Amino acid sequence: MNRDKLKSQLTNLGIHAILISGALFMVFPFAWMILGSLQTFHETTLGTFLPEQPMWSNYYDAIVAMNGAKPCVFDPAAPLDILTREKGCMIVRYFFNTMVMGLGTVLGVLTTGTLAGYAFARMNFPGRETLFKLLLATMMIPGELTLIPNYVFMVWFPTPESWIATALNLPNAEPHNWIDTYYALIIPWIATVFSIFLFRQFFRGIPNELFDAALLDGATHSRFLISVVLPLSKPVLITSALLTFLGSWNALMWPMLVTNSPEMRPIQVGLRSLITEAGTQTQLLLAGATVTIIPIIILYLFLQRWFVEGISNVGIRG
Repeated sequence: MNRDKLKSQLTNLGIHAILISGALFMVFPFAWMILGSLQTFHETTLGTFLPEQPMWSNYYDAIVAMNGAKPCVFDPAAPLDILTREKGCMIVRYFFNTMVMGLGTVLGVLTTGTLAGYAFARMNFPGRETLFKLLLATMMIPGELTLIPNYVFMVWFPTPESWIATALNLPNAEPHNWIDTYYALIIPWIATVFSIFLFRQFFRGIPNELFDAALLDGATHSRFLISVVLPLSKPVLITSALLTFLGSWNALMWPMLVTNSPEMRPIQVGLRSLITEAGTQTQLLLAGATVTIIPIIILYLFLQRWFVEGISNVGIRG
């Protein structure tokens, strides 16, 4: 008995050692980024891990550099001026654009994912399985391959307001495409195959007895989805929202293509303003990256329970 207990303890010790090693391996880049943000430029070029003396001023210098080498200004009498380049603070504008882009994309993905996932999980129509397999096959297409076609669409599409103004022959009506607008930052990403797959797998795990009972009560598909399915789908909704928001927060290539003015750029593109022809102030770039990642960490800490539950519940359903 003692031998079995010792074997069990050694096994648990080995498992915990592996998990702790993995956790340290994952945490190391974040620790290196934070410590690097407190170093001098000379220390970052030498590859020093610990700063000799923490340089908290790097965070202020990074914000000033992102603001066009001038300090941020906040006027209580005109609070919205902080979102402008001339009178405000560009890092606030970058965060504002990122929030608008992220929340808009999340709303779109949850809507399309819920509707399409429910259709593939609960509604019978010709070619359902074939269409779903074709949809999954598109996940094999590299995202870089779709950048140019999507960009062409953004150039070709008129914005709704300019189209309405032109159709009504309003004075000073000029066609305007989606470049440098929130439409281009949000609309192309409001439907993703992964979110549809996530919702479909979760919906298939809801007991058929609930669906049969709803049909006996005269409920339609829409009523069953709203009254029964969605209240049970909080984990997968939060999981999909968190993954989508994280993807929008980290977006770089697409916003760089479809934005021309700094006022429309999200935070990741704003960080590139710290990379100049004269060279990169590494310590400022690390400070800016640290500030950028803080909201995501806070968001994950609040939603981690639902995130883990959503991933585990999707699991291995056919």
